[in-house]
Amino acid sequence: MFDVGLLELAVIALVAVIVFGPERLPVMAKQAGVMLRKARAMANSARDELRTELGPEYSDLELRDLDPRNIVRKHIIEAMEDEDERPPRQLELAEGQLPPYDVDAT
Repeated sequence: MFDVGLLELAVIALVAVIVFGPERLPVMAKQAGVMLRKARAMANSARDELRTELGPEYSDLELRDLDPRNIVRKHIIEAMEDEDERPPRQLELAEGQLPPYDVDAT
């Protein structure tokens, strides 16, 4: 989720033992777990409330769908797949043939 490897977790645990001490560390870990559960419950509640307010059309809505990066990526992929929006192909010139000259463009 956060791209934290085993070495980083070991360093975090070592710093936590040094800062909080071995006797307070289990209590702090329990409090962190409770806070994470409450945060997850609040996020799920917000998602469910948003789904309810938006109606049945958005019943499969996920919060990651609202990420601007995903929205842009989705629209770029749709534009690339849309064949009607493609620019016209350039004509190939035969050997020795000069390209068309546009007086207004020069």
